Amino acid sequence: MSSSRSLWSDAWVRLRKNKLATGSLFLVLVILFACFVLRWFLPHDPNAADLGSKYLSPNGTHWLGTDQLGRDLLARMLDGGQISLMVAIVATVLTVFVGVLYGSIAGYVGGKVQNVMMRIVDGLLALPFLVIVILMREMIATQLEDISTFLVDSWGWSSDFVLRFANIIPLVFAIAAFGWLSMGRIVCSQAANLTQMEYVEAARSLGLGYWKILFRHVVPNLLGTVIIYATLTIPSFILYEATLSFIGMGIEPPNSSWGMLIKDGANLIETQPALLIFPALLFSLTLFGFNFLGDGLRDALDPKTAKD
Repeated sequence: MSSSRSLWSDAWVRLRKNKLATGSLFLVLVILFACFVLRWFLPHDPNAADLGSKYLSPNGTHWLGTDQLGRDLLARMLDGGQISLMVAIVATVLTVFVGVLYGSIAGYVGGKVQNVMMRIVDGLLALPFLVIVILMREMIATQLEDISTFLVDSWGWSSDFVLRFANIIPLVFAIAAFGWLSMGRIVCSQAANLTQMEYVEAARSLGLGYWKILFRHVVPNLLGTVIIYATLTIPSFILYEATLSFIGMGIEPPNSSWGMLIKDGANLIETQPALLIFPALLFSLTLFGFNFLGDGLRDALDPKTAKD
């Protein structure tokens, strides 16, 4: 007699059967390991310029060669990957938190409250996302300049450390400030359907309070949808960060991101194509990995496929 499996264990079994999704999961884990662990074991400082070693071809010392300032390309790619992935992942976490909270309340309450809350979302979605993000990024960055100066001068913090995170924080909050809107709409629709379920009606009949029903019965049953959408949101946020850095509104030198590396490589594509090919390849593999993983999770967590 076979033992029954939970929804999550059943989803994991279906995910493992999807070779493309499992391969994408492995690829994403390898890239995360390389950027956040392997990077610190490389002997080269990604921001250290050496004009006597510029434009070196791949060799035993510099595995992917050097750039126009003699900086190790591999170290800069992994260092830039840290920033690009941190911006995308932290912005996604904020997006999930705000979107789930806002959308679940709107969907559970329903009626005029839901209509008003969703019309607010529709109005914000009508705004030009990239332009608003650029404006917000500039506003937040201006405020952070005084804080960064205070931390370096008064508290003795490392200027490199402060500059690194002063570059990341404006991008994270600017992207997340409008990135939660689509999440809110999806969660609202799902929450509205869940409120009609029998177990929610039973909880109401037992006299459970509003917040207990919402966070014990409605939100936990949204996790599948939220996980799928969050996985698909990360690559889009990586792309937003790369776009901002490419047009000069993202990470500031000497720090790097994949967008900055692609921009520098595009300027030298006729003479040094490797400076574009290697960062663009890593960037594309990351996007493909997260997108295919998200598609696999969507198939694995789809209740309609749970029959097999």
